[in-house]
Amino acid sequence: MCDSDLVAKMPRVNRREFARMGVMTGAGAMLAGRATSAAAQNELGALTEVEFDAPGGRMDGIMVTPAEGKFPGIIMWPDIAGIRDSKVSMARLLARAGYSVLVANPYYRSVSGQQFDDFEDFRNNGGFQKVGPWMQKNTPEAIAETVQAVVEFMDGHDSVDTARGIGTQGYCMTGSWTIRGAAAVPGRIKACASFHGGGLVGPEPNSPVNLLDDIAPDCKVLIAIARNDDASAPDDKVALRTAADAAGIDARIEVFAGDHGWTVLDSPVYDYDEEERATDMMLDIYETL
Repeated sequence: MCDSDLVAKMPRVNRREFARMGVMTGAGAMLAGRATSAAAQNELGALTEVEFDAPGGRMDGIMVTPAEGKFPGIIMWPDIAGIRDSKVSMARLLARAGYSVLVANPYYRSVSGQQFDDFEDFRNNGGFQKVGPWMQKNTPEAIAETVQAVVEFMDGHDSVDTARGIGTQGYCMTGSWTIRGAAAVPGRIKACASFHGGGLVGPEPNSPVNLLDDIAPDCKVLIAIARNDDASAPDDKVALRTAADAAGIDARIEVFAGDHGWTVLDSPVYDYDEEERATDMMLDIYETL
């Protein structure tokens, strides 16, 4: 789980290194060398800022879609630092692969739009202190209501094929939102991917580990665990595996050779090889939508 102690221990990355990784080229950037031949067939449409009514406020985000046609919808929940260029770049890659992607603001109940330039901005400018009050509004009940509103918006978007399932992916604090969302809207969410997600296992009835019974039987699940998160809570993967098997869910639960945040492009611990492996697994489950 991402906390101030964990973040303080992360290495420092300067903006030149961010540029080398290809994440500081703006919202129009593509991840160099990562588009597959199939993905390259999809030209991108315009990036669109969207806003719509949701419980507790006006949800805002960025919609990234292929230029023409209808495609499965994907809800991308950012990590603790919120919407920023690195997340939009990741959404563009997904859109090129043939998906209509909404990068949704997890803090819409409190603030709108981009709050931090990148992860270093979050870390250096009181990020935890700023987002703390915003996070408190994201109770399990609030998250479920939010996902229902987002799915309704996606189903009304011209680029989304409602005959196919919706996928959802989350990082760090929103890793748990993927399972909560799939449990809240089991008729529509058919794939969910959690990357170094926090709060997946707990004794509460509404803990994500105890919600796997509530997701659709045909929903595909990927739970990608960071090695240092696993070292801190080695029993979590066992609890998740047991719950998924008991629910009859097709779930891939794996510990990766990357530290918490390894899949996020502007993270100080970003690991290209392990991120690529995790993304390939996610695309595998999205192919079933």
